[in-house]
Amino acid sequence: MATPKSRTTQKRRAWPWIALAALVLLALGWWYVRDSFSGNAEAGTAYAARVACSCRQVAGRSLEDCEKDKLDGMEMVSLSEDEDARSVTASVPLMASATARYKEGYGCVLDPWED
Repeated sequence: MATPKSRTTQKRRAWPWIALAALVLLALGWWYVRDSFSGNAEAGTAYAARVACSCRQVAGRSLEDCEKDKLDGMEMVSLSEDEDARSVTASVPLMASATARYKEGYGCVLDPWED
């Protein structure tokens, strides 16, 4: 029969292995869904950049006011502006980024995507 002290020691030895197993499961889960997240992030940033650029350059609203135009579920998309280039960049940290620029006669156009 094990003494209480040895059970405590066994529990302490088990925690690093449990933590390692949890990290491995998280990594496998991320690997499984990363393409879906990445695709959604690319589409979301492209949409947000184009809409926010039009909001700024065509409608003349502030970037803060244009933030209100983001759809539900786009909370992770952040917007930034380059006033000199007349562009807006939308990004999801570590996943995707897209820039739309105002072109006279065309409105706001997305920069080409790079592979």
